[in-house]
Amino acid sequence: MTAAVHSLDIALRSGAGLLLLLIGGLMLRDHGRTTGARLGAAFAMGGAIFAITSSAGFHRPPVGWDIPLMALATGNNVVFWLFARALFDDGFRLKPRHGALWATMVGLPVLCALVLHPARWPTQNGIDDVLTLAALGFAVLATAQTIGSYRDDLVEPRRRVRVMIVAASAGFIALTAVSNLMGAQEASPALASLVGAAGLAAIALGVAWALLGVAGGRALFPGTAPARPAAEPEPVDPRLIAALDRAMKTDRAYRQEALTIGALAHSLGAPEHRLRKAINQGLGFRNFNAYLNSFRIAETLAALADPAQAEVPILTIALDAGFNSLGPFNRAFRAATDTTPTAYRRQALGAGDAPSISGSAGRIPNSA
Repeated sequence: MTAAVHSLDIALRSGAGLLLLLIGGLMLRDHGRTTGARLGAAFAMGGAIFAITSSAGFHRPPVGWDIPLMALATGNNVVFWLFARALFDDGFRLKPRHGALWATMVGLPVLCALVLHPARWPTQNGIDDVLTLAALGFAVLATAQTIGSYRDDLVEPRRRVRVMIVAASAGFIALTAVSNLMGAQEASPALASLVGAAGLAAIALGVAWALLGVAGGRALFPGTAPARPAAEPEPVDPRLIAALDRAMKTDRAYRQEALTIGALAHSLGAPEHRLRKAINQGLGFRNFNAYLNSFRIAETLAALADPAQAEVPILTIALDAGFNSLGPFNRAFRAATDTTPTAYRRQALGAGDAPSISGSAGRIPNSA
């Protein structure tokens, strides 16, 4: 590696690492109480560590102080996937199995370095290929999370940010993993290191630009006070809100199978972006499916508490309300009520009064 290439590589990696650490620190400072911000800060720190461990000059196999760094860089693939879920799935909650998965990814490099003949790792025991394939898998999962929930996202700033942050990061991880599988590090370590440094710097700049473009980060991390006053939102058209209210409460449009926001906007004769704004800013929902489910759950609550429908199967009630299957219905019902449909029906019919609604879904509208 020539001196010029080496210097450029170090400069890019140092700049990217410092910028990522700054982003992580800002997320913790302004939104440290939210799961998404904590995971984002952890991912930023892991990215800074990756900037060090992925350089051509970094010692392989790890032999001492560098073992924890290699392990954390490997586990960052899991953190990246969890960050994407927390960022774009408002109902996401960290669970013990997520921690176990991260510990497994971190533990494998340590096991290789300390137990499985470190002098031969990773070329002869195949663990490196497993970790590389796992990185690809988590990149695919994160990208799927981004694409799969994009259409239902009602928060316009988050819609603009999601592709830049997650798709670009997933692409970088995927390209790095493919490069490793094809042996680019061994064939041309100087070129591979420099390309990786340039890609990491571009990702860091993109993430910083995207986050700084969202006023106070409130659109990404709800439930926290904005770091700076946000611009006054444009007023929502009251006629559109009234038309939407009629479509839901009178026509019960939420019962339509696979109803999309585009189809609903077309039926109301309104542009899709205006309908998104009306539901988000006017009614306070961040996700279109959550908005529909609020009406569906309200209808099922009334049906389950109705003695005249005591013999109607729960699946029939769920399908009539617009749910496609029992699984999504059960998850939405538990999120709204903190109980199961069977338990709710038993308590409502047995005690004469339906149990109180205290789940995370919160707003259950009147569907009459």
